[in-house]
Amino acid sequence: MTEDKQIPVTLETLTKSVINMAVESWRFGRVFDRVLAKLDAGQQSRYESQFRWFLKKIEESLDEAGLRLVNVEGQPFDPGMAATPLNIEEFEVNDTLIVDQMLEPIIMGKEGLVKTGIVILRKVEL
Repeated sequence: MTEDKQIPVTLETLTKSVINMAVESWRFGRVFDRVLAKLDAGQQSRYESQFRWFLKKIEESLDEAGLRLVNVEGQPFDPGMAATPLNIEEFEVNDTLIVDQMLEPIIMGKEGLVKTGIVILRKVEL
């Protein structure tokens, strides 16, 4: 018979777990949002209210942990932004870019940046 090894739980491991759950919840929310768009209006409103409640609870839990999610979709891209663009090589230096899609949110804490986001960029046609 093998013994279960107890891994000490530290504040750092708890924080990482909360961050991972927040990111995965955010991703799931994005998928759920696309599914909602495919439902008829009656079903859509019922599930939207449950979805809003779920998001509210996630935000409250993150707030208790001193964290918040930041979504920069639709905002002009700035190289100093706390997000890693996956498709930056597709553009010229002088192109005006916006964040087309967030793949992972930026996570901020009381002391500043906790986790950088991941984004897809789009060129703005002037």
